[in-house]
Amino acid sequence: MSDQRAPDIRAGDVLPVLEIPITRTLIVAGALASRDYQDVHHDVELAQAKGSPDIFMNILTTNGLVGRYLTDHFGPTAVLQKLAIRLGAPNYPGDTMTLTGTITEVDGPPAPAPAPPPASTTAPAPAPAKTTVQVRIVGTNALGHHVTGTATLHLPPGGATASCTSSPRRSPEGTV
Repeated sequence: MSDQRAPDIRAGDVLPVLEIPITRTLIVAGALASRDYQDVHHDVELAQAKGSPDIFMNILTTNGLVGRYLTDHFGPTAVLQKLAIRLGAPNYPGDTMTLTGTITEVDGPPAPAPAPPPASTTAPAPAPAKTTVQVRIVGTNALGHHVTGTATLHLPPGGATASCTSSPRRSPEGTV
């Protein structure tokens, strides 16, 4: 586990890769958890009758996995302020979705927050500024881009703890 502080985050930094095996369980569980009961997310025969070769992942599951990818990297105190994604190629069972991210913008204090005022001062100290980070996200599978988008995160004063390393990671199969 590396410790990455907000002032050390720069535009152009690349987040570690996250590989997520796409299983039937993940697709169905994600659809049920998001109350998406469309048959194309759980019934192979009905999905095929509608022209799909198999069931496929819904957008809410993809949205959740992208959010998880970001908070796994920036830590549990990071606030995902905005997420704008677009779906492309479907995620079918048996494939792997590979998520990548690049920091495109960092807006916030370039240095750690100043020390608190002496105890004799009665005026409250100003709240330290948050760091805002924008990230470009791409999720690919064997068919091409499954998801593309951007995210805006607010990192707490003092920085966020990055919990990913620079080496690729693989998600445990079936984990939502």
